[in-house]
Amino acid sequence: MRTSLNLGLYLSLCLSLYCSTFSVFAAQTTPVLSHAAKPAAWQSSIYISQAFNEVALKNEYDKARHRIRKWRIPVRVFIEHQVGDRALHTQLVQMQLTHLAEITGHDMQLVDTLADANLHLVFTRQSLWASEVMRLMGVKSAQNVHGSVCMGKFALNSKSEIERAWVIIPVDQAQMHGKLVACVVEEITQVLGLPNDSEKVFPSIFNDKTPQDLLTGLDFILLKLLYNPSIHAGMTAAEVKSPVQFLLKQWQSDGTIEHADKIVRQGQLYPLLGY
Repeated sequence: MRTSLNLGLYLSLCLSLYCSTFSVFAAQTTPVLSHAAKPAAWQSSIYISQAFNEVALKNEYDKARHRIRKWRIPVRVFIEHQVGDRALHTQLVQMQLTHLAEITGHDMQLVDTLADANLHLVFTRQSLWASEVMRLMGVKSAQNVHGSVCMGKFALNSKSEIERAWVIIPVDQAQMHGKLVACVVEEITQVLGLPNDSEKVFPSIFNDKTPQDLLTGLDFILLKLLYNPSIHAGMTAAEVKSPVQFLLKQWQSDGTIEHADKIVRQGQLYPLLGY
């Protein structure tokens, strides 16, 4: 059942989204969604495959090549509220979890206690930002606080399966940058196993130089790839190449890629934000 925000929550959300302006930086070679009948540049199988390698097999804060990382167990999310607007923040998280579950087919739900959770999400304030990152994510993550609006991290087992994750959003800082909704969307999505930000991936929430706050058609396809049963945690770039090519060929044929932008906008956040 589709959930709606009451007027007070809606106005609060609008203020957080539009109180600041955005500067958009895009290289001339950056693919742009086409208004013509021809496919957008990102819809080529080669482009999607390269984008998948960028966000799924790399990390934002290191230059190493990684294996595929994804959840095998159900995701259970506990929200720790250190600031007001509890109902608004909970509803934003629930909307995004519902959307991600629909895209990936993976079980994701909110829980009432931290003991039942494997994803701990904290809404805090800027004055507590560094100490909260230190408390939940450790010293290494705390070194990356400056220049970050919000942050997520996950922990793996020996099979490269994600077992635990943390997301921290300093609400006042996110609102100052007009990024409250973007933080909810991006950080929860990234801790599913797409942790890298890259200017090579466009249009996407995984590109910090573009204004996307909600999942794009490309992000939709990247999530579907990652959580397809043929792609397993622990796969290398070489091992994942064949199943990715097979799936992209199938989705080119059946229209999944062609209609991805339309399909992804069926998420609950899109009409709320005027899409």
